[in-house]
Formats: sequence, structure tokens, C-alpha cells
Amino acid sequence: MSGRKRNLRSGLKQRRRQGDPMAAYDRLPPPLRAWLAQVALPWSPQSAHRLWCRDLQRCEGDAVGAALHLSRAEHRMLAQDRLQN
Repeated sequence: MSGRKRNLRSGLKQRRRQGDPMAAYDRLPPPLRAWLAQVALPWSPQSAHRLWCRDLQRCEGDAVGAALHLSRAEHRMLAQDRLQN
């Protein structure tokens, strides 16, 4: 097992990254980058941005509310992972 993946012990589905993930991260809105800086799971910039846009629309442009929705989604994913392992 490579050194990079040794710390990722999750039953959640992982996809292959395409393109430059750091460039994609740099293009994200600052509130989303701040949220990603403190998360537990390795979110791809694409999936985080897709959910961010959806949640931002649901929260009528409220970035704090959108971040709260993302945190809830992450907690659900962590709970699902705990049940699988």
C-alpha cells in the first residue's frame, strides 16, 4: 500500500481525480475553501462545489447555512462509513 493512502481507511467510494485538484481548489469560493480546510473526509473540489451550489441555492445565498448543510452531509457520510466498517 502506498504511503499516500495509508491514512485513508474508509469504505466510502473513491474516484480517480482528473485534472489539477489544487487549481480546482483555488477556484472555489473562499467560504467553501474555509469549510474544506476543516473537514474530516477528502472531498474533491468538484463534488464540494456541486453540493455548495445546491445548498447555497437552498439557503437563499446564505454561506453559513450552506456550510451547515455540507457539514450535515459529511456527518451522514461518516456515520455510513462507521456502519460499514
